[in-house]
Amino acid sequence: MDTAMRNTKVMNRFDLTSRLLAKLQNEEAVIGGIGNTNFDLWAAGHRPQNFYMLGSMGLAFPIALGVALAQPERRVFALEGDGSLLMQLGSLTTIATLAPANLTMVVMDNGIYQITGAQPTPAAEVGDIVAIAAASGLPNSAWAHDEEDFERLVEEALSATGPTLIGVRIDDKPGVGTTRRDPVQIRERFMLGLGVREPL
Repeated sequence: MDTAMRNTKVMNRFDLTSRLLAKLQNEEAVIGGIGNTNFDLWAAGHRPQNFYMLGSMGLAFPIALGVALAQPERRVFALEGDGSLLMQLGSLTTIATLAPANLTMVVMDNGIYQITGAQPTPAAEVGDIVAIAAASGLPNSAWAHDEEDFERLVEEALSATGPTLIGVRIDDKPGVGTTRRDPVQIRERFMLGLGVREPL
């Protein structure tokens, strides 16, 4: 674990998610990864532009990449846990190659597979997600040192000219809410929020 990661404050996922949503003013899309990441997105405040990933690890970044490419004028944020990202590390090089300017990725890193019993991830003691992202071709990758630094990085991402990755160390508190498990409703609501589906 490198110095930057060791010197990063351990924060709370729900608090950070709430801080992120408070910064959004222009119908930015937010993709929440499975489990506690989207539980906290759900609890932090419903927006038609929120998408809650259900049941598939590691797909928040690929889904967000698709949205960012399809709607280049819309800022897109993806929230993913460290364990889920480890399932799809190849997505980082794909994102680096396609380089959508409007995509920001937030990695919520607590070093465990929290929702399945808090087993440590393979990278918990030896890996640095931000360093991996930078080495994958995403130079605009940084650890947020505390809550204020996280807000600063989000603000910078809102006007970035390339993909951004923000790493945050989080505690092991469970998600605040529970996402309603209705995939069709989630999809339809999101498509309405992105303006690609007309209301009935």
